[in-house]
Amino acid sequence: MRGVRRSWDAADEAELVRRTAAGDRGAFDELYSRTSPWLAARLRRRCADEDVVADVLQETYLAVWRAAGSFAGATTQGSAVGWLWTIAANRLVDAFRRRARHAQLPAVPLTEDTSPAAEDEVMAGRIGQELEQALLVLPAELRVVLRSLVLDGLSVRETSLLLGVPEGTVKSRARRARIAMREALS
Repeated sequence: MRGVRRSWDAADEAELVRRTAAGDRGAFDELYSRTSPWLAARLRRRCADEDVVADVLQETYLAVWRAAGSFAGATTQGSAVGWLWTIAANRLVDAFRRRARHAQLPAVPLTEDTSPAAEDEVMAGRIGQELEQALLVLPAELRVVLRSLVLDGLSVRETSLLLGVPEGTVKSRARRARIAMREALS
């Protein structure tokens, strides 16, 4: 067993993902043992609910097992760890959305003072839909930068490391994303 473990020492995370794509359970286990503590710590910085973090970790590694071939076959310059974080961040956003949808509002008797005007509800729904549509039409490379900087709260440097692109590229993509969003929403 010790000799098997040593064979993984020379493999980087990208190689482990490629081997996982080929169905190598040992490579997947090694990838998990190397990256799950780091990934859990990053998720905890964004979510204090341990149950949500545990669920997101499970969903992330399930997605990695199922989709390792999409990374292994990709020609992007992004790192395996960045790819893994992107999956986890998307799963965390999904978990927040599910939580918001299933949140129970407290039983508060409605009075005229607390109920929103119908016009306000329509405008809020319309703005939310317009924002969502504007995000969907952004090119993927702009959307992922915007997601990292805005939703994940990462710095330009962290986003650069995550995506495996220079900081200047992150800044220019963020600028292009803001301009495109402004145009789409105006």
